[in-house]
Amino acid sequence: MRAEREGEGDRLVESEEGDRLRDLLRTPAYLRALVFSALIGIPVSLAAFWFLAGLHRLEHVLWSDVPKSLGWDAPPAWWPLPLLAVAGVGVGLVVTRLPGAGGHVPAYGLHPGGTPPAALPGVVVAAAASLPLGAVLGPEAPLIALGGGLALLFRHLVRAPATPQSTALLGAAGAAAAVSAIFGNPLIAAVLLLEVAGVGGPQLFVVMLPALLSSGVGAVVFTGFGRWTGLETGILAFRFPTAPPRLDIGDVGWSIVLAAAVGALVHLVIAGGRLTADLVAVSPLRRTVMCSTAAGGCAALYALLTGRTPFEVASSGQATLAGLTADPHSWSVGALLAVLLFKSGAYILCMGSLRGGLVFPVLFMGAAAGVLLAPLPGLGVIPAVAAGMAAATAAALRLPVSSVLLVVLVLGNTEMIPVVILAAVTSFVTAELLPPWPRPRPASRLPAR
Repeated sequence: MRAEREGEGDRLVESEEGDRLRDLLRTPAYLRALVFSALIGIPVSLAAFWFLAGLHRLEHVLWSDVPKSLGWDAPPAWWPLPLLAVAGVGVGLVVTRLPGAGGHVPAYGLHPGGTPPAALPGVVVAAAASLPLGAVLGPEAPLIALGGGLALLFRHLVRAPATPQSTALLGAAGAAAAVSAIFGNPLIAAVLLLEVAGVGGPQLFVVMLPALLSSGVGAVVFTGFGRWTGLETGILAFRFPTAPPRLDIGDVGWSIVLAAAVGALVHLVIAGGRLTADLVAVSPLRRTVMCSTAAGGCAALYALLTGRTPFEVASSGQATLAGLTADPHSWSVGALLAVLLFKSGAYILCMGSLRGGLVFPVLFMGAAAGVLLAPLPGLGVIPAVAAGMAAATAAALRLPVSSVLLVVLVLGNTEMIPVVILAAVTSFVTAELLPPWPRPRPASRLPAR
């Protein structure tokens, strides 16, 4: 009888939730919000496209065209110093003079959309002063701010009613439209904004971590048992003609160890970025210039010691990641250690002083750590790279589901999903069990004026 009453109660709750959802979908205000969200996706996506195209073109001019016009095949070792000094001046002036302080401080993670329209010029100028000039940051955070801010601006232009609910909804919709431009997939944008917004709170992670871990272990068991027996289970999957790498027990075991180590190291790096942000907040203009110039010094020293281009340190890592994964054997052990050391140092300095996102640099550093450890017995290069990227992203963003989805889409290889899941969960748990990151001081996050 008790079980029957409990079952009846669960069905009643489910019915009530379904009724509330149907009532919400019938609400004219919500339907108008859905239509408006669909419409603003067009101008926001166009703005994001031209924003990214402009940043990419300016980066190419500064790091390729100008050095070649001066007679160098590649940028000289000292090249990042003046560029990042200029970046520091530009961002410092934005932080101290323009509304919104150029957007959120990267060291404090991604934030959902909803940037006040008055802060958009500062966001665009700070990103343009940071990313093409060699900041070790990605474009995703400025894109989130740009997309969310443009959505709210369009709402104001059409004089739509402003409520807290519509502000949150439209901000997230605009941010998702903009982020999908850089990741090339609308699914990762939607999931990323869902986790960034904290829908479900801590309970979301409490539920999702066991589910992620169980699904990863289950995939490993199914893969191994299926090969051992030779039997088919009739899973819903598409087969590509190319033969993907086959996981074995060495890949799985070493990936967990690698993920724990990468998670701990990235946790320390982000903590360093937050301490830098607190230091910069005391005197934004002067200390922003100091930190950005020091980041340029990291890139210059790397180039002097390795004979490689300083761009491998002074950049988001997007272009360098493509070269690393295409030809990992062209990197010596010394070069891998050096790029991890100096890029981590420059990343810490840029996180606390310039403007951008956290994702691209940690993807590169996770991949570099994977290539460095790939010679371990039984560990393949591709599983090591997959585990390293998943671990670094999960530890930096603390968004395990988005990290798994992002790395799987970047790899384009479903065979690596079990390793990616195990690495992301291991890294996330490892980082969460370490002492917490320093909390931001009130002065380190300047409000929009």
